[in-house]
Amino acid sequence: MASGPIIVQQYQRMVVQRLGTFVENRRPGFHFLMPFVYNGTRVDIRERVTRVPTQSYITADNVVVGIDFVIYFRVVEEIVERAVLSVQNFEVAVVNLAVATLRSVIGATTLAAALAERERIRDSLQIRLDEVTGRWGVKISQVEINEIEPPAGVKQAMEREKSAAAIKTAEITESEGQRQAQINRAEGEKQSAILNAEGNRQAAILNAEGDRQATILRAEGFSTALERIYQIANTVDAKTMSLQYFETLKALGASPATKFIFPMEFTSMLAPFLGMGNTSQQPGEGGATPAPTRRRPRGSDPA
Repeated sequence: MASGPIIVQQYQRMVVQRLGTFVENRRPGFHFLMPFVYNGTRVDIRERVTRVPTQSYITADNVVVGIDFVIYFRVVEEIVERAVLSVQNFEVAVVNLAVATLRSVIGATTLAAALAERERIRDSLQIRLDEVTGRWGVKISQVEINEIEPPAGVKQAMEREKSAAAIKTAEITESEGQRQAQINRAEGEKQSAILNAEGNRQAAILNAEGDRQATILRAEGFSTALERIYQIANTVDAKTMSLQYFETLKALGASPATKFIFPMEFTSMLAPFLGMGNTSQQPGEGGATPAPTRRRPRGSDPA
């Protein structure tokens, strides 16, 4: 407490009492308080940061963990007199209240939840602190948990569990990749087989169509040839056919065969030539054909 001439800084407020009774809060500047009648207490309203050292806490599953955290708080300007009149030392009160409240929060939480849900623990701690510190004129701005340290044995077990989970995840991922690769290969082979079958089908259709077109063209050519032969054959007379037979006989004579069978039509084909031979001979007197003259063989005696 102070009296007489007092200078209040910009970041301060002064709680003034007269004869021990609260009078007012004074703002920054120069103030004079009559000694023995008035006295004033300057309060810093800036936000304060207090780091709570590592403390041991017991979780709901009876695991002892070490936790250290940081508290951000400030005195509310409008009710700054409460920080002087309602509590002896609001800073110590806030720190002790935070430790006790955190013990209660951690006691209702398992180790796994405490490690996984720091934000929930932080928010719960801040809300419960605000419910109490408001009567001291203190506002809890923020609470941050720095570290939650489990025992060495538990930490090693957790590390082994984490390693096993990572290996399991890796194996699952690898097997899933292999499965997907096999599916992709099978799908590719399936598509390739379908495409090959479709290609073979198209090729067979094209080949069959080509053979069909070729057969049709050959048949048409053969038909045209037959028609042409038939047309030419209609213009051929018997003498031309007889000459063709003579050419055939000539070819037969050049062969080594000794017996030949001729159709009956062959004699009719030769009839014109035989008739031509008969008409070229002159008939004898009396209509009788003169006998041929017989020649005497050379070197023989007359009879």
